[in-house]
Amino acid sequence: MRSQAPAIAAGRRHSVGRRWDGAVVAAGNDATSECQVAAWDGVIAVAVGSVHLANNTGRSHTVGLRTDGSVVATGWNGDGQCDVDAWRGVTAVAAGWRRTLGVAGDGTVLATGRRSEGQCDVESWREVVGISCGDWHSVGVRADGGALAVGVNRRRQCAVEQWRDLTAVAAGYLHTLGLTSDGRVLATGDRANGACEVGRWENVVALAAGSYHSVALTAEGE
Repeated sequence: MRSQAPAIAAGRRHSVGRRWDGAVVAAGNDATSECQVAAWDGVIAVAVGSVHLANNTGRSHTVGLRTDGSVVATGWNGDGQCDVDAWRGVTAVAAGWRRTLGVAGDGTVLATGRRSEGQCDVESWREVVGISCGDWHSVGVRADGGALAVGVNRRRQCAVEQWRDLTAVAAGYLHTLGLTSDGRVLATGDRANGACEVGRWENVVALAAGSYHSVALTAEGE
Protein backbone atom coordinates (compact mmCIF):
# COMPACT_ATOMS: atom_id res chain seq x y z
CA MET A 1 0.00 0.00 0.00
CA ARG A 2 1.35 3.42 -0.91
CA SER A 3 1.35 6.08 1.77
CA GLN A 4 -0.42 9.39 1.27
CA ALA A 5 1.12 11.04 -1.78
CA PRO A 6 1.71 14.78 -1.42
CA ALA A 7 0.43 16.75 -4.40
CA ILE A 8 2.15 20.02 -3.44
CA ALA A 9 5.40 20.90 -1.71
CA ALA A 10 6.96 24.22 -0.75
CA GLY A 11 10.60 25.05 -0.19
CA ARG A 12 12.38 28.17 0.98
CA ARG A 13 11.94 29.97 -2.33
CA HIS A 14 9.99 27.73 -4.67
CA SER A 15 6.80 25.69 -4.83
CA VAL A 16 6.01 22.48 -6.71
CA GLY A 17 2.73 20.83 -7.65
CA ARG A 18 1.75 17.45 -9.07
CA ARG A 19 -1.05 17.61 -11.61
CA TRP A 20 -3.79 15.00 -11.97
CA ASP A 21 -2.13 13.65 -15.14
CA GLY A 22 1.23 13.04 -13.43
CA ALA A 23 2.96 16.12 -14.79
CA VAL A 24 4.72 18.49 -12.39
CA VAL A 25 4.70 22.29 -12.30
CA ALA A 26 6.99 24.62 -10.34
CA ALA A 27 7.24 28.33 -9.57
CA GLY A 28 9.74 30.52 -7.78
CA ASN A 29 13.51 30.73 -7.56
CA ASP A 30 15.32 28.49 -10.07
CA ALA A 31 18.92 29.43 -9.32
CA THR A 32 20.00 25.78 -8.97
CA SER A 33 17.48 24.28 -11.45
CA GLU A 34 15.09 23.25 -8.68
CA CYS A 35 12.16 24.23 -10.93
CA GLN A 36 13.28 22.18 -13.94
CA VAL A 37 10.46 19.65 -13.74
CA ALA A 38 8.68 20.21 -17.07
CA ALA A 39 9.90 16.90 -18.51
CA TRP A 40 8.70 14.81 -15.58
CA ASP A 41 5.72 12.52 -16.09
CA GLY A 42 3.94 9.74 -14.24
CA VAL A 43 4.63 11.44 -10.90
CA ILE A 44 2.43 10.58 -7.92
CA ALA A 45 4.21 12.50 -5.13
CA VAL A 46 6.56 15.47 -4.78
CA ALA A 47 8.94 16.70 -2.08
CA VAL A 48 11.19 19.71 -1.67
CA GLY A 49 14.39 20.19 0.33
CA SER A 50 16.23 23.43 1.02
CA VAL A 51 19.61 24.64 2.21
CA HIS A 52 19.71 27.80 4.32
CA LEU A 53 23.00 29.64 3.98
CA ALA A 54 24.52 32.26 6.27
CA ASN A 55 24.32 35.03 3.64
CA ASN A 56 20.50 34.57 3.47
CA THR A 57 20.65 32.81 0.14
CA GLY A 58 19.08 29.44 -0.43
CA ARG A 59 19.75 26.33 -2.48
CA SER A 60 17.03 23.78 -3.00
CA HIS A 61 16.20 20.49 -4.66
CA THR A 62 12.97 18.91 -5.87
CA VAL A 63 12.09 15.22 -5.78
CA GLY A 64 9.39 13.27 -7.60
CA LEU A 65 8.11 9.73 -7.06
CA ARG A 66 6.83 8.00 -10.20
CA THR A 67 4.09 5.41 -10.51
CA ASP A 68 6.64 2.70 -11.31
CA GLY A 69 8.49 3.30 -8.02
CA SER A 70 11.42 5.15 -9.56
CA VAL A 71 12.51 8.57 -8.26
CA VAL A 72 13.63 11.73 -10.06
CA ALA A 73 15.35 14.78 -8.61
CA THR A 74 16.62 18.16 -9.76
CA GLY A 75 18.31 21.12 -8.13
CA TRP A 76 21.36 21.66 -5.97
CA ASN A 77 23.29 18.43 -5.44
CA GLY A 78 26.23 19.53 -3.34
CA ASP A 79 25.77 16.69 -0.85
CA GLY A 80 24.44 14.08 -3.28
CA GLN A 81 20.82 14.69 -2.29
CA CYS A 82 19.73 14.27 -5.92
CA ASP A 83 21.51 10.93 -6.44
CA VAL A 84 18.31 8.88 -6.68
CA ASP A 85 18.52 7.55 -10.24
CA ALA A 86 19.12 3.97 -9.07
CA TRP A 87 16.22 3.89 -6.60
CA ARG A 88 13.47 1.40 -7.49
CA GLY A 89 10.35 0.07 -5.80
CA VAL A 90 9.92 3.24 -3.73
CA THR A 91 6.52 3.96 -2.16
CA ALA A 92 7.12 7.34 -0.48
CA VAL A 93 9.69 10.15 -0.58
CA ALA A 94 10.72 13.01 1.69
CA ALA A 95 13.26 15.78 1.25
CA GLY A 96 15.00 17.90 3.84
CA TRP A 97 18.07 20.00 4.46
CA ARG A 98 20.68 18.56 2.03
CA ARG A 99 19.13 15.06 1.86
CA THR A 100 16.44 12.82 0.39
CA LEU A 101 14.75 9.78 1.91
CA GLY A 102 12.67 7.07 0.28
CA VAL A 103 10.57 4.22 1.67
CA ALA A 104 11.11 0.98 -0.25
CA GLY A 105 8.36 -1.54 -0.88
CA ASP A 106 9.78 -3.88 1.76
CA GLY A 107 9.58 -1.22 4.48
CA THR A 108 13.26 -0.33 4.54
CA VAL A 109 14.40 3.26 4.01
CA LEU A 110 16.84 4.67 1.45
CA ALA A 111 18.84 7.84 2.11
CA THR A 112 21.19 10.07 0.16
CA GLY A 113 22.78 13.40 1.05
CA ARG A 114 24.46 14.92 4.07
CA ARG A 115 25.12 12.42 6.87
CA SER A 116 27.21 14.52 9.26
CA GLU A 117 24.51 14.90 11.90
CA GLY A 118 23.21 11.33 11.63
CA GLN A 119 20.05 12.28 9.76
CA CYS A 120 20.67 9.62 7.09
CA ASP A 121 21.39 6.77 9.51
CA VAL A 122 18.23 4.85 8.57
CA GLU A 123 19.76 1.58 7.32
CA SER A 124 18.41 -0.37 10.29
CA TRP A 125 14.82 0.86 9.96
CA ARG A 126 12.23 -1.81 9.10
CA GLU A 127 8.48 -1.96 8.42
CA VAL A 128 8.36 1.79 7.76
CA VAL A 129 5.25 3.20 6.07
CA GLY A 130 5.87 6.95 6.31
CA ILE A 131 8.77 9.39 6.64
CA SER A 132 9.44 13.08 7.19
CA CYS A 133 12.57 15.24 7.10
CA GLY A 134 13.33 18.04 9.49
CA ASP A 135 16.35 20.24 9.04
CA TRP A 136 18.76 18.03 10.99
CA HIS A 137 16.66 15.01 11.91
CA SER A 138 14.61 12.36 10.13
CA VAL A 139 11.47 10.67 11.44
CA GLY A 140 9.61 7.54 10.38
CA VAL A 141 6.37 5.81 11.32
CA ARG A 142 6.21 2.01 11.37
CA ALA A 143 3.40 -0.27 10.31
CA ASP A 144 2.72 -1.07 13.97
CA GLY A 145 2.20 2.63 14.77
CA GLY A 146 5.54 3.19 16.45
CA ALA A 147 7.97 5.95 15.54
CA LEU A 148 11.68 6.16 14.73
CA ALA A 149 14.00 9.18 14.64
CA VAL A 150 17.66 9.89 13.95
CA GLY A 151 19.80 13.00 13.77
CA VAL A 152 20.27 16.02 16.01
CA ASN A 153 18.36 15.65 19.28
CA ARG A 154 19.46 18.70 21.26
CA ARG A 155 15.85 19.86 21.77
CA ARG A 156 14.50 16.29 22.11
CA GLN A 157 13.06 16.42 18.62
CA CYS A 158 14.00 12.74 18.27
CA ALA A 159 12.36 11.65 21.54
CA VAL A 160 9.61 9.59 19.87
CA GLU A 161 10.42 6.10 21.11
CA GLN A 162 7.38 6.01 23.42
CA TRP A 163 4.88 7.08 20.77
CA ARG A 164 2.29 4.48 19.75
CA ASP A 165 -0.74 4.12 17.48
CA LEU A 166 0.54 6.64 14.92
CA THR A 167 -0.65 7.06 11.35
CA ALA A 168 1.69 9.91 10.28
CA VAL A 169 4.65 12.01 11.40
CA ALA A 170 5.94 15.47 10.50
CA ALA A 171 9.35 16.96 11.27
CA GLY A 172 10.14 20.67 11.54
CA TYR A 173 13.31 22.56 12.33
CA LEU A 174 13.53 21.67 16.04
CA HIS A 175 10.28 19.79 16.67
CA THR A 176 8.41 16.65 15.63
CA LEU A 177 4.69 15.89 15.40
CA GLY A 178 2.86 12.58 15.41
CA LEU A 179 -0.75 11.91 14.39
CA THR A 180 -2.56 9.12 16.25
CA SER A 181 -5.29 6.93 14.81
CA ASP A 182 -7.92 8.66 16.97
CA GLY A 183 -7.06 12.11 15.60
CA ARG A 184 -4.88 13.43 18.39
CA VAL A 185 -1.49 15.11 17.81
CA LEU A 186 1.67 14.44 19.81
CA ALA A 187 4.64 16.82 19.86
CA THR A 188 8.22 16.83 21.07
CA GLY A 189 11.09 19.28 20.70
CA ASP A 190 11.59 23.01 21.12
CA ARG A 191 8.59 24.61 22.80
CA ALA A 192 9.87 28.19 22.83
CA ASN A 193 7.89 29.31 19.78
CA GLY A 194 4.61 27.49 20.44
CA ALA A 195 4.99 24.93 17.65
CA CYS A 196 4.36 22.08 20.11
CA GLU A 197 1.16 23.50 21.61
CA VAL A 198 -1.05 20.86 20.03
CA GLY A 199 -2.40 19.13 23.13
CA ARG A 200 -5.99 20.27 22.53
CA TRP A 201 -6.15 19.39 18.84
CA GLU A 202 -8.76 16.74 18.02
CA ASN A 203 -10.19 14.95 14.98
CA VAL A 204 -7.06 15.70 12.96
CA VAL A 205 -6.63 13.86 9.65
CA ALA A 206 -3.44 15.49 8.29
CA LEU A 207 -0.60 17.59 9.65
CA ALA A 208 2.55 19.43 8.62
CA ALA A 209 5.50 20.98 10.44
CA GLY A 210 7.17 24.18 9.32
CA SER A 211 10.41 25.49 10.73
CA TYR A 212 8.71 27.23 13.66
CA HIS A 213 5.02 26.39 13.30
CA SER A 214 2.63 23.45 13.03
CA VAL A 215 -0.50 23.07 10.87
CA ALA A 216 -3.28 20.47 10.91
CA LEU A 217 -6.45 19.68 8.99
CA THR A 218 -9.45 18.32 10.88
CA ALA A 219 -12.07 15.87 9.69
CA GLU A 220 -14.53 18.79 9.63
CA GLY A 221 -12.37 20.60 7.07
CA GLU A 222 -11.05 23.22 9.50
